[in-house]
Amino acid sequence: MIKTNIIGCGVVTPLGNTPGDVFGALQAGRTAVREHPAGTLGLKEPFCASLFEGPREDLFCRIAVEAGEKALAEAGGLTPGTALVLCSVKGEIGSLREGEDVSLAASARKIAERLGIQGMPVVVSDACISGLSGIVQARRMLLAGLWDRVLVIGAEVQSRFIVAGFNSLKALSEQPCRPFDASRSGLNPGEAAAALVLSLEDSPWEVVHGAIRNDANHISGPSRTAEGSFNALSAVLPYMQGRPAFVGVHGTGTLYNDQMEAIALERAGLLDIPVSALKGYFGHTMGAAGILETIIGMQSLLQGRIPGNRGFAKAGTEPSVNISAQAMECSGNEFLKLLSGFGGINGALLIRHCV
Repeated sequence: MIKTNIIGCGVVTPLGNTPGDVFGALQAGRTAVREHPAGTLGLKEPFCASLFEGPREDLFCRIAVEAGEKALAEAGGLTPGTALVLCSVKGEIGSLREGEDVSLAASARKIAERLGIQGMPVVVSDACISGLSGIVQARRMLLAGLWDRVLVIGAEVQSRFIVAGFNSLKALSEQPCRPFDASRSGLNPGEAAAALVLSLEDSPWEVVHGAIRNDANHISGPSRTAEGSFNALSAVLPYMQGRPAFVGVHGTGTLYNDQMEAIALERAGLLDIPVSALKGYFGHTMGAAGILETIIGMQSLLQGRIPGNRGFAKAGTEPSVNISAQAMECSGNEFLKLLSGFGGINGALLIRHCV
């Protein structure tokens, strides 16, 4: 059987710029989420988010390129048969007022040029599962024999447009988010870039399978019976070798998302499996989330521990999931990653460490 493997990783986050550093920060309980004063990003009111410090000019492309360079370096450098897949929700939309071309296609071309990648880049913009969708797309490109390697970059920077948009939907939390907690009240926007190099070359890390399903429920609300997430999970579960070490959930801290994921896990028979929710540490990084949280999941599998779920104190979903504010031991050689997004989009990914 042909296997699609991960041969390089790269991250750029407010908590660190290597997978090991970020995982260490999570293990130490550090968070990049804090309250930002009125005037930040041109907003009139304070808000909680995880943002980069320093100049914001060209920030989206800068962090995307840096993450891509790190992943390529770990993969042994850029090869001629490498394609680029760029994943983001809004890209450089914060520069729209300056009259720049802020389309994701234009950003992808700039990033490809800076990285020295030839050929037309592929753009994936699938709401908040964009990063996971990009991994699935890269896997398909490799299995079709179109490229030797695919560099998948997920990146997001926040802007007045994005934060105000979430606020208009009453999806923002006034405090640091509390995924799966009884007092959860919304999400915190986050910024990050993360990258993976996928290839058919030998590697201990395999992208075993991925699935994307839509629940067609509502433009901004998930299925109350978790149809999309459960269907995505159901497409991936047959490829597992046993029970997963843990499930990396989307865990936005919004009322409906976390409840929906709990129902999906119950329907899939996974309520006993430890749950890892990471957005209390670096917020909701949107287009970067699927890739960044997959990379952190790989670190958890290597260490045999998932970080404590920051912000969690009291179970707030029905049914309850196996989640803790304290770090939990995990054992096994594979984990599941789940994401969901506006428009009813849901994704599931199975990652295996072959030792």
